[in-house]
Amino acid sequence: MAASMTPPPHAEQFLADAGWGGAAIAPLAGDASFRRYFRVHLDERQAVLMDAPPPHEDPRPFVRVAEWLAQVGLSAPEILARDEERGLLLLSDLGSDRLREQLDQAPHREEELYALATDVLVHLHARPPMDGLPPHGLEQWLTELDLFTEWYCPAVGLEVDPGAYRAAWEQVLAPVAGDGLGPVTVLRDYHAENIMLVGGRSGVSHMGLLDFQDALAGHPAYDLCSVLEDARRDVPPAIERSMINRYVGATGASEVFERAYWALAAQRNTRILGVFTRLWKRDGKPGYRRFQPRMWGLLERDLAQPHLAPVRDWFSRNVPADKRVGPWLEEVQ
Repeated sequence: MAASMTPPPHAEQFLADAGWGGAAIAPLAGDASFRRYFRVHLDERQAVLMDAPPPHEDPRPFVRVAEWLAQVGLSAPEILARDEERGLLLLSDLGSDRLREQLDQAPHREEELYALATDVLVHLHARPPMDGLPPHGLEQWLTELDLFTEWYCPAVGLEVDPGAYRAAWEQVLAPVAGDGLGPVTVLRDYHAENIMLVGGRSGVSHMGLLDFQDALAGHPAYDLCSVLEDARRDVPPAIERSMINRYVGATGASEVFERAYWALAAQRNTRILGVFTRLWKRDGKPGYRRFQPRMWGLLERDLAQPHLAPVRDWFSRNVPADKRVGPWLEEVQ
């Protein structure tokens, strides 16, 4: 079920102990997890309260990654106070100027702003991955892909061949896992709704990072796929092409990087089709169904790449056209 946006009963005492007694607490956002966010006001001060309730959530990975990102010169919320046992964090407020709204309101800035988002990844990937991150490689990619056959296919009435599915994906992804690129710190949910434009900061620090608690050590193409093949907004193919070129030009990556890009974009989009179905079926969040037509459009564009033929052929045999976009169209009308 969708989470209530009422602060937990212990929030007021937590804020008082942190020097924010009597602060006003207003709902800010929820997300696909059990985490909830509230904006806190006291006099002229403003901060963000994160509620990551145990046992469903653990705020400690967020704290570790936030502090590491700051150390490497990127903008993440500062941890102002913490009660990790009860899942509460008080964070510095990166403001309300979100990349998503800037892009929608000023599409003429897409090239500029996506270039800066790409430069953040160039900056991040120039450094060794954060210590202690779990791996994100072939084994994890294949396990994530099971979400499509376990959740999406039953939801649309499909019985498919899971063995051939896994074999096709392994044929495509094994060369990516062995291409020698990385590992780097992979934020995993890097897109326009998780990036803030922070006033008073320039260069890569102008972009404030959110929702990075699931960071892993993986392939450098993954987060570029995440921001350019966005589940929640259309990124023009010309911008995608330009940003791939920008990343390759800045890092010296070869054509191997681009092959990995399309393969991991397809992997990610297939996984998300399963994730959004699970959010609907298991977690009572039907709103995610409206993104499925966009996900199919992205996936089919990825699968058009010649080196993805094994996966494209499996989809042709197992997922007919009327089980792709069609079941979800009423959700976006």
